[in-house]
Amino acid sequence: MWTLWPRFELDDDPLWVTFDTGLSRSLLSEQPHIFAPVAQPRDWVATLQGSGLAERILREQEITRVISTGATPAVSFFPSARLRGIPCHYIESAARSAGPSVSARLVKMLPGVNLYTQYPAWAGGRWHYVGSVFDGYRVGARKPEPPDVPARVVVTLGTQEDYSFRRLVEALIAVLPSSAEVVWQTGATDVSDLGISARETIPAAELEASIAKADLVVAHSGTGSALTSFDHGKCPILVPRLARYGEHVDDHQLQIAAELHDRGLAINCPVEQLGPDVIADAMARTTEIVANPPRFPLYEAARR
Repeated sequence: MWTLWPRFELDDDPLWVTFDTGLSRSLLSEQPHIFAPVAQPRDWVATLQGSGLAERILREQEITRVISTGATPAVSFFPSARLRGIPCHYIESAARSAGPSVSARLVKMLPGVNLYTQYPAWAGGRWHYVGSVFDGYRVGARKPEPPDVPARVVVTLGTQEDYSFRRLVEALIAVLPSSAEVVWQTGATDVSDLGISARETIPAAELEASIAKADLVVAHSGTGSALTSFDHGKCPILVPRLARYGEHVDDHQLQIAAELHDRGLAINCPVEQLGPDVIADAMARTTEIVANPPRFPLYEAARR
């Protein structure tokens, strides 16, 4: 949402409602914001708690529209907003290339919610395609003389609670050169017995600075990790978490990795295929920010 917001071209000043994370604190430090109760996927108790927050915000503040990129905040806010006649816009996550999420199917049942997919393949009916967050990036030129081995590496597993990704950490310990300076951001993954210096979370500004200097970025296949890499010209190796190993609630990270691989912006690599050739390929690639990305018109605005 942070990346898409300028492309809406709205005159309103936004009030941001999201979870309290290192990234959200960094991005929203100078923006009006309220932190919602943290809710893991399909955490209905926390979703109901978020509904109480939504009632209070909508009652006390002058809200003209509600826009969400999904998950539990949308399910919490949209019913109260629609009861008040407030326009709602649900932009399905760029993770969902094959179809809508559970949250999307729930909010679709509410009358008057404007629905957007970031993939034209499943647009139709109430689902509109007006662009994607990834339209703001393109493939850059290959480096003429990339390093033979990475000197500086960033490994980021995101900050999602309750989901470990130890398979990736163990594979990288085996394949990365011992000479490399590695920044490990490991989230909920317990690495205390692996002999590495890791941090559960890293402030967004610090992580971005490390990515900007890195020869190589390896990340779980989360949209935020990918976008941060692109912002600094990096072609990351994206390794999808898999539900069968208890690494996520479902396999949507496969969809993110596949889409970005097809666009040439990232390398989609299963844990089992990590190796020197993949690392060398990633270090030779670059990405670029599109100077004037296309508008992302909200449907109510497009009809006027």
